[in-house]
Amino acid sequence: MSTERNQMIISLKKLFIPELRKLNFKGSFPHFRRIENDITNLITFQFDRYGGGFVIELANYKGKEYVTSWGEITELKKLTAHHLNQRKRIYPDSENEDNGKGSWFRYDKKTFLNFGNIYEKIAKKAIEKIPLMEKYWSEVK
Repeated sequence: MSTERNQMIISLKKLFIPELRKLNFKGSFPHFRRIENDITNLITFQFDRYGGGFVIELANYKGKEYVTSWGEITELKKLTAHHLNQRKRIYPDSENEDNGKGSWFRYDKKTFLNFGNIYEKIAKKAIEKIPLMEKYWSEVK
């Protein structure tokens, strides 16, 4: 894992994850969940395999247990957004709709490095998207 990715994770853990905890999310990086009644809200951080960026993936699940199409049961406390086919991606330029054209949260843009801590700036940008995430999680069908 690159030094840059490690720095990004440190900043997300320092700034973003405490905000998730305030919303009753449990789990450990990169997978978190909030289970209330029969609704499980999920969030996962997916990093660019080539480095320098990440997106946030959200999912909702309604039910007491998750059963795969081949019959395997996954406990809700171990369920991740990646288990589900229907997910929403949150990009830094996301407002309302995931049109698949968003850019990733990038921390490899060298021009930003001259203007403070890029990792903390990106983590704060992700925090700004929490209301959009809450809107998605509230729309469980």
